[in-house]
Amino acid sequence: MKITDFLTADDVAAALAECNAPGTFHLKKFSRTSGLAKKSAEEIEKIFAILDNDKSGFIEKRELKSFLQHFCSKARALSDSETASFVSAGDVNGDGRIDFSEFQNLITT
Repeated sequence: MKITDFLTADDVAAALAECNAPGTFHLKKFSRTSGLAKKSAEEIEKIFAILDNDKSGFIEKRELKSFLQHFCSKARALSDSETASFVSAGDVNGDGRIDFSEFQNLITT
């Protein structure tokens, strides 16, 4: 299963185009444009499982670097600063990683 199984190709292409250049990734904007923000809790849980490469129950910084590549293998990796912003925006409990609840809150609000 792939994240793109849950989203339309046009929405994914539009979202990736908005953040093609380094330093231009904004999760809220990406979530709205790609359609992630409109997904059900069940779909978000499946998407989270795809992003959680090591199946630890958390998405760590090293997994977030390849976030865009889950939407298109040719997409760029997130920069260190974009990855740090992603974590700081969602890491409510301060453990340096994103759990499912934090992820769901990040993309739907």
